[in-house]
Amino acid sequence: DLDGIITSWNQGAERLFGYSAEEVLGKSITILIPADRRDEEPGVLARIRRGERIDHYETVRQCKDGSLIDISLTVSPVKDADGKIVGASKIARDITERKRAQEQQSLLLREMSHRVKNLFAVASSVVTLSARSADTPENMAKAVRARLDALTRAQELTRPGLMGTPEKSSPDTTLQALVRTILSPYVDWSKEPERVSIFGPDVPIAGSAVTGLALLLHEFATNAAKYGALASPTGCIHLDWFADGRELALTWKEHGGPAVDGPPQDEGFGSMLARRIVSGQFGGRLSRDWTPEGLTIHLSVPIERLAK
Repeated sequence: DLDGIITSWNQGAERLFGYSAEEVLGKSITILIPADRRDEEPGVLARIRRGERIDHYETVRQCKDGSLIDISLTVSPVKDADGKIVGASKIARDITERKRAQEQQSLLLREMSHRVKNLFAVASSVVTLSARSADTPENMAKAVRARLDALTRAQELTRPGLMGTPEKSSPDTTLQALVRTILSPYVDWSKEPERVSIFGPDVPIAGSAVTGLALLLHEFATNAAKYGALASPTGCIHLDWFADGRELALTWKEHGGPAVDGPPQDEGFGSMLARRIVSGQFGGRLSRDWTPEGLTIHLSVPIERLAK
């Protein structure tokens, strides 16, 4: 009614919210409204009293078990035989899956945009790196092609990991091989081996874990190429790890690049993506230390998550 008391409850409402008719008839509609949305109902009832109809109002409601669901609410005035408004008829539709799909699509589009921007930045970095060591246009073109080919190989490892796309396992590999593949667009291992130093046992990586770890390392490398050690001709990266049978502990340390003022004020999409991979896929930990000398990243991942 116009005081927010439930006077009618059908089977659809029972399935949606989990309450039987006996449990809700005569009670306030606020039993379905989360505490942070209690101010919505007075406004809805005020509009109904004025004879207005509310169409497709998207909100959140609480089920009997305490879970929250996204709903689309249509509210219409109920009139008596004399045309007087005496209550409100509410139709609620569960839009949880639609909202989830929209969020997934938005996240996927953001990831695609992030990757495209990274590719342009990395391509620019590849040209710059190649120009430093080339003494003729022909040699520069050759170096650019080689680095772009290496970038393509690295991208192939990260492509199956687009959020919202079906999982597709990559071939098994090792951590040494994966690191070298991801970093090869930025380093000429034969001419500048000191630019990136790698120390650690050759930990096997199962195909199901390759894409996630490749995405993570690719994010570290592209950020280094855009803002960190790989953006400077004097910059270097020291990468080492150890595994004790239960956990892989990896440290990525940059120095010699542009001065570091501190952590960014806001978390970018790439950082969010890295955090989701580490905590969601691997059940691990990720931290960053921002010092004037350069960025240091600490990554810890259970070995069992890399082996299956």
